Amino acid sequence: MAFVVTARKWRPQKFSEVVGQEHITATLKNAIKNNRIAHAYLFTGPRGVGKTTTARILAKTMNCLNPKDFEPCNECEMCTSIQNGQSMDIIEIDGASNRGIDEIRTLRDSVKYAPTKGKYKIYIIDEVHMLTKESFNAFLKTLEEPPAHTIFIFATTDIHKVPLTIISRCQRFDFRRIQLDTIKALLAKIAKEEKIDIDDKTLTIIAKKADGALRDAESFFDQVVSFCGDKIDSETVSKMLNLVDDEIYFLISDAVLERNFKAVFNVTEKIYENGWNFIDFTDGLIEHFRNIMTVVLSQNTSLVETADVYRTRYMDYIDKFSEGDILRILNFLNKTQQELRYTQNQKLKVEISLTQLIGLERSSTISDVLEKLNGMKDTGAASRDIREQPQSSYQTQQTYSVPAKPQPERTKPAPSKSAPQTSSPRTASINNFSTAPGDIDFNSIVQKWEGFVNEVKSEKGLILGPFMQNIKLLKLEGNNLIIAVDDSHGKEIIDHQQDYIAAKTHEYFGKKMKFTVKTGGMRPRPANDEVQEGPKSPTPQPKKDDSHDPYINAIINELGGEEIG
Repeated sequence: MAFVVTARKWRPQKFSEVVGQEHITATLKNAIKNNRIAHAYLFTGPRGVGKTTTARILAKTMNCLNPKDFEPCNECEMCTSIQNGQSMDIIEIDGASNRGIDEIRTLRDSVKYAPTKGKYKIYIIDEVHMLTKESFNAFLKTLEEPPAHTIFIFATTDIHKVPLTIISRCQRFDFRRIQLDTIKALLAKIAKEEKIDIDDKTLTIIAKKADGALRDAESFFDQVVSFCGDKIDSETVSKMLNLVDDEIYFLISDAVLERNFKAVFNVTEKIYENGWNFIDFTDGLIEHFRNIMTVVLSQNTSLVETADVYRTRYMDYIDKFSEGDILRILNFLNKTQQELRYTQNQKLKVEISLTQLIGLERSSTISDVLEKLNGMKDTGAASRDIREQPQSSYQTQQTYSVPAKPQPERTKPAPSKSAPQTSSPRTASINNFSTAPGDIDFNSIVQKWEGFVNEVKSEKGLILGPFMQNIKLLKLEGNNLIIAVDDSHGKEIIDHQQDYIAAKTHEYFGKKMKFTVKTGGMRPRPANDEVQEGPKSPTPQPKKDDSHDPYINAIINELGGEEIG
C-alpha cells in the first residue's frame, strides 16, 4: 500500500475529530440541527488549523444520506464519493489558479444548475483572497442572492485582502492557533497507533516548531520518523530540526544567579559549533525568561508551554528572581535582539550582551528600601547624636573666647561652674547641657552666647541666623531674656520662633527661656565689670559683615554670596 502522509491519513472526517476549533464545530452542528444554514461561509485563520477540512466536513454533512447526531456517517454513497473526490455536487476551486473574471463568470453561470445527487451544490473556494478586484465585483450579486440549493464556503489566511463587500455577505468564522498541549496529545495518539516510541520532550520540540499549525506538526512528525525510525529521541530531533536545546537557556539563567561569567563563552561556543542561529537563540532566551516571569508572578507553570521535565525546573526559580529583576532582564534582551539583527559579528555581540546580563546588579523595590530605612532608624538616631556631640563640645569650648580681651581671659582660671579644661569633649558637652536652672545667670548666658548662636545658625541659618548674630543681650528676668535688635522685622521673626527658641535654650542652657524683644539699638545692661568690657568695647566684632543689613548677611554667610560695587 502506498505511503500516505500523516496530515492526509489522519485528516478529520467528523466535526468531533477536529481539534482546537470547538467554538466553530459546535456552531455549525447547531446550525444544521436548527435548520439555520447560511448561503455563504467565510473561514479565516492561520495555516494548517483546519479551515479546508472543516469546509469538507460541512459539505459532507449537508449531503449525507444517513447523518448521525448531525455528523456525516462516512458510509453512504454521498459520503464515499465526497471523500474520494468524485462527487459532482462538491466543487473545490483554488482561488490562486482561478482568480480572473472569466473563471468567475463561468462559476456564476454554473450556479443556476441543480445538484445531481445531493441536496446541496456546494462551492469551496480556497485562498479566496487571491481573486482580483474585478472578480470580486462580478461575484457580488450571485453571492448575495444565490439559488436555494447553492452554498459557498470560502477559506483564506489573509482576511484583510478580502473586500468588506464580500465579508458582509458571509458568516465569518475565525479559526485560532492550536495550543501546544493539544498538538502534543494528538501526535502522541498518532504515534501510539503507528507503534512509534516517542517521549514528551520530543513531542514538545515538534509542537513548538509547528507554532500552532497542526499540519506543520504532522509534517515534522513524518520527517522525524523517516530519520529516526520507530524510536525517537529528543537530542536527535533537535539536531535534525536545527533547534536550540532548552538546556542552553537554563545554563544562562543559572549563570545569572551564580554570576558565572565563564558560562557565557561555553554557551556561545556550543551554539557556534552546532550551527545554531544566534537570533533564534536570543528569541528562545527571551521566551525562557518570560516563562520564569510567569512562574514568579503566578506561582505555577500553567502558562508555560514546555515539556513536563522542565516545569519542575521553572518552579525552582520562584524565590530566586524578583519581578523587578525579570523585567530589567527582558528589557535588556529585547534591546539586544534588535541590535543583533544589524551586527556583523553576532557571536561577539551575544558574548558581550550575556556578560553584561550576568553583571547586572539586583534591583530593590521601594518597599525594600523603606524596610531597610525603618530598620536603620535607631542606628541613624544614635549616629546623629554622635555627630552632634563633638560639635556642641566644640562650641562649648569656644564660649570662653566671648569676652573682648581674649588674651587675659586665656590666663584666667576656668570658672568653677564650667567644665574643667582637662575633661573630654563628651564630658564637656554633658556638663554644658545638664546645667540646672538655678545655676544659670545672665553672666553664664553671655559667656555661652556665641556657641548658642552658632547652633541656631546651623539649624535655622536662613530664618534666624541674620538676626541672632546682631542681638544685644540686656538682662535676664526669670525665664524672660530681654534682648534688643535694630530691625523691627527681626522682632517679628523671633516672635514667630518662640517655640523653637524655648526648646533650644532648654537643650543648650538647661533652662527654657522666652526672648522678650525690644527695638531701637539699646545697649546691654552690664552684670559686672567683666561683662561690661565686652559690649562697651569700641572694637568692632570679628565678623566684618556686622554692619550689613541682616538679609545681606544671610546671603553672604549662608548662600556664599559676594558684595560688589
